[in-house]
Amino acid sequence: MRKSIYAFSGDPITYGHIDIIARASEAFDNVVVGIGANPDKKYMFSLEERTEMAQRSLSKFPNVEVISFQGLLVDYAYENGIGVIVKGVRNSADFDYENILHQVGESQKLGIDTHILFARPELAHISSSAVKSIQKEQGLIHEYVPLYVKQCLEARMSGQYILGVTGEIGVGKSYVSQRFTQIGKSRGIQVHDIELDHIGHQIIEELKHPRYDEIRRQIAETFGGHVRREDGTIDRKSLGEIVFNDSDALKKLNSIMSTPLQVRLRRELYGKKGLILFNAALIAESDMAYLCNNNVVLIYANKQTQEARLTSRGLSQEKMQRRLRCQFDFKEKNERLQQAIERDNQGKIWVVDNSEGKDEIERTFDEVVTNLKIK
Repeated sequence: MRKSIYAFSGDPITYGHIDIIARASEAFDNVVVGIGANPDKKYMFSLEERTEMAQRSLSKFPNVEVISFQGLLVDYAYENGIGVIVKGVRNSADFDYENILHQVGESQKLGIDTHILFARPELAHISSSAVKSIQKEQGLIHEYVPLYVKQCLEARMSGQYILGVTGEIGVGKSYVSQRFTQIGKSRGIQVHDIELDHIGHQIIEELKHPRYDEIRRQIAETFGGHVRREDGTIDRKSLGEIVFNDSDALKKLNSIMSTPLQVRLRRELYGKKGLILFNAALIAESDMAYLCNNNVVLIYANKQTQEARLTSRGLSQEKMQRRLRCQFDFKEKNERLQQAIERDNQGKIWVVDNSEGKDEIERTFDEVVTNLKIK
C-alpha cells in the first residue's frame, strides 16, 4: 500500500491546496494531510480551527485523513510508515524552496522521498495570503476557498455573519428583516439589512459613475428606449411591466445587473460588523446563495395571506399571477437551496412561516445566532 503525506499550515485551506490533495489521492492509496504547528509562525486560526476547516473541505475524499502534528515532517512520516512527502509547487520560487526542504529532509537519512505536483495554471495565483488580502478589502473569495472557509474568514477578519433572506413576493421578506433588526438591537447584536432591490434601484436611477451610465444604456438597448428617461435613468415602472411579465426578459435583466450588483453589494458590506441580512427574492433562482454561504432564511406565507398582501399593494389578480410565475415558488426555492447545500457541504435553511397569525421570527433569530456562533 502506497502512503503519502501532504503538509501545510492550512491558514486557511484553499482550492489550490485541495487540487493538489485530490491529485495525490489518485496517485496514492492513502494520503495523510498534516496541519503543522510552527511555534515561530503567527497564525490567524488556531490549530484546531485549521484542522476542522481542512477536514470539512476534504470530507469527500475517502482515502484522505487529516491530522495535526508538530516537529519535523520527516520524523512524523518515518514513525507512521509514510514513504513519500507530496509538495505542491506554483512557480520557480516555490520549487527552489521545496528543493531545499527536500535536501534538509534527506540529511536526516530516514529514506523519505518527495513527490512534486505542479499547480494547475488556473489555480497558481491562489494562496492563503492572497485570500486574506482579498477578504480584507471585501472582495469575492468563493472561487478561492470552500464556503465554510469563506464563512470562517468573514467572521474572523471582518466580524461579519452573512444571512440570506428570501421567499416569494408578498411573503414579508422586508418585515422579517426589520424584525431581525429590532430583535438584534434588544439582544445587543448589530444587524444590517441590505436589500438587493434598493441597490438595484440605485444603479438604474441614482449612481452617476460612468459604468452605471453604460449599464443603463445596455438596459435601454435590450428592452427598448422607452424605459429610459430623458436624464438617462431607467423608469422602473416601465421596465417592470416588461420583466415581470416575461421570465426570459427577467433573466436578461439579471444577467446585465449581476456584476454591478455584486460590486455595490461589496460597497455596502465594507466596514459593517455583526449579522448582515442579504435580502433578495431571487437568491435561489440566480445561484447567489454563495454570497451568504448557503445560510438562508426562507420565508413562507399561505396563499390567502400572500394574496391579501399583494392586493393591498394594488396588484390585480392577473399581475399577481404574472409576477409569481417569474420566480420559483416556495418548494422550488427550497429544493434549489438544498441542492446548493449538498453540493458545497455547507449551509442551512431556516423556514419561517410568516402567514397571518404566525410568529416564528424571534425563535428563528435565536437559532441563527447559535448556529452562526455570532458573538
